[in-house]
Formats: sequence, C-alpha cells, structure tokens
Amino acid sequence: MAEIFNNHHCPAIQVGGTSNHIHILFLLGKTTDLAEIVRTVKSSSSRWINEKNGNPFHHFCWQDGYGAFSVSNSHVDAVVNYIKGQEDHHRKVSFQDEFRKICQLYDAGLDERYAWD
Repeated sequence: MAEIFNNHHCPAIQVGGTSNHIHILFLLGKTTDLAEIVRTVKSSSSRWINEKNGNPFHHFCWQDGYGAFSVSNSHVDAVVNYIKGQEDHHRKVSFQDEFRKICQLYDAGLDERYAWD
C-alpha cells in the first residue's frame, strides 16, 4: 500500500492496522484528490490480494466508505506511534468505538448507517 501511495505522489509515512481495518498516514499530493487516491489504493490492493496464490480471503474487497482526517505536523510522531500500536490498542477499545469517539471529538458528523459494511 505504501508503494501505491508513493507512486501517486502521496508519500506514505506509516501503514498499519488489524484484521478489520487499516490506518495510513500519508502526505496528500498537491494535485491529488483524496477520494481518487483512496479509490486507487483500495482497487489496487484488492486486486493484489485477490491475485495472490493461496489467498485466504476469497474475493477480498474493502468496505465502500472510509474516514480521513488531517493531522498537524506537530502530531505526526504521535500518529505514527498510534498506528504502530494498533494490535495492542484494539485489545482495549474496539475500532468502531474508537471511530465514534474520534468523530465526536472532532465534530465529524458520523452517520452509522453508512459507516459499517
């Protein structure tokens, strides 16, 4: 995934996650549309996973939606550490509960009818 971002002029800083979600910290290119880079990464990574021999996912695909948040430069190190610690972190707090909390904290207007596939 980092390679896909890098190839589209959106340098990946950190990629990580768990079995049910992924976090990617990257720099959005000056001429890159957020929705387009997300679509490209989802389609390219799905194709790669599904073409792998012995793919245990059987027709892997991403959910339709995604969440995107900007991060100030002063918080990059904290976000990198957060992404690196996903496995441990989500033993304590579920992804859904955390996403709800982040959306509420930053007044992002989460509509759960569209959040979970």
